[in-house]
Amino acid sequence: MRWHPDSSDWPGVLRGAWPKRAALLLAVLAAATYLFRDVLFGTPVEIVEAVRGDIVQTVVASGRIATPQRMSVGAVVTGSVTRIPVDEGQTVRRGDVLIVLDDRDVRAATVQAEAAVAQAEARIRQLREVALPAAEQGLIQAQANLVLARQQYERNLDLKAKGFVSQSALDDSKRNVDVTESQLNSARLQVQTNGPAGSDFVLAVSALQQARANLAMAQARLDQTVIRAPADGTLIGRSVEPGDVVQPGKELMVLAPAGETQIIVQIDEKNLSQLKLGQKALGSADAYPQQRFPAELFYINPGIDALRGSVEVKLRVPEPPEYLRQDMTVSVDIQVGRRANAVVIPSSAVFDAVGTQPWVLVVEGQQTARRSVKLGLKGDGHVEVVEGVNPGDRLVAAAGAGIVSGQRVRAAAVTGGGS
Repeated sequence: MRWHPDSSDWPGVLRGAWPKRAALLLAVLAAATYLFRDVLFGTPVEIVEAVRGDIVQTVVASGRIATPQRMSVGAVVTGSVTRIPVDEGQTVRRGDVLIVLDDRDVRAATVQAEAAVAQAEARIRQLREVALPAAEQGLIQAQANLVLARQQYERNLDLKAKGFVSQSALDDSKRNVDVTESQLNSARLQVQTNGPAGSDFVLAVSALQQARANLAMAQARLDQTVIRAPADGTLIGRSVEPGDVVQPGKELMVLAPAGETQIIVQIDEKNLSQLKLGQKALGSADAYPQQRFPAELFYINPGIDALRGSVEVKLRVPEPPEYLRQDMTVSVDIQVGRRANAVVIPSSAVFDAVGTQPWVLVVEGQQTARRSVKLGLKGDGHVEVVEGVNPGDRLVAAAGAGIVSGQRVRAAAVTGGGS
């Protein structure tokens, strides 16, 4: 038996059916709105505004630290250490005394050499002040004696002819002339040998030179008993104590010399036209990436490394941090360009940024429009727009978001181009 409701039951049926149908209709409308919201309201995109600001273009490269090489300090003579007036870690100046060796034997040899020099100098003074004047006086006397002897001989020769003297007397006067001539020749030789070009004087000068050479050698050995700092720096190592006997060539101390700290980097040759001497840079060691220090470009190698296609440049670090070490790996950002009050947008907003015809999508109302731009300096995540964009223009922030020209969009977020 099938039941048929009468008319009095219809209001109850309607009251139960309409709410369900209304809920279903609202659900369908909501789903349709969700599915077609981009058509109705536009695709949500992040939008940036072009702004005016400063932009800095840099060339980034990696390199290594170069500091003055460490020096090994040692002795050049064998000796016993008597004194060490410095401590490890102490800063010293060039010429400061580091180690003193026992110098008694060397000092005695120096005194002996000084005495030999004094003796040789006295011999030369004796030749100049005594021997040579005496020889010159002897020459004068010999010349006078010869004159007298010849006069006597001439007289005796005349008297012999007159018969007043014998042949024996004439022979004696002749022999006297010969003797005085010999004495004159001897006096002349004495003057020559004691003179500046004479053999006695030359021997005396040679003896003085030899004595002075021996003194210089002794003084050098005496100086070598005092080991001094070869340069300004800090003593970072010591392996000697008073009383030790040291040998030549053995490392006694290690000196870290003071000097200019440099950064040596290889720059891609395509960036060579942007590099100039005096450009500022910021460096950071890989071991301390959060700490940055200033540097300055001071050398550009005139040659190119053909194998690597790079050019070597050097930067000086005027105030190097204490943590920098020889050959430490560092990164540098060399400032090659700077523009104040430029129109700046994020690099991500530029389509075909490395091509010959870069462009952007400008949001005009609720639609995008393609606009060609001319780019200038390229900074860290931002780029200068020379032509095509004005301050306040709204651009699609991400060039790779799939947005095309003429598409309806809505702002999901708006940021400034310099942020």
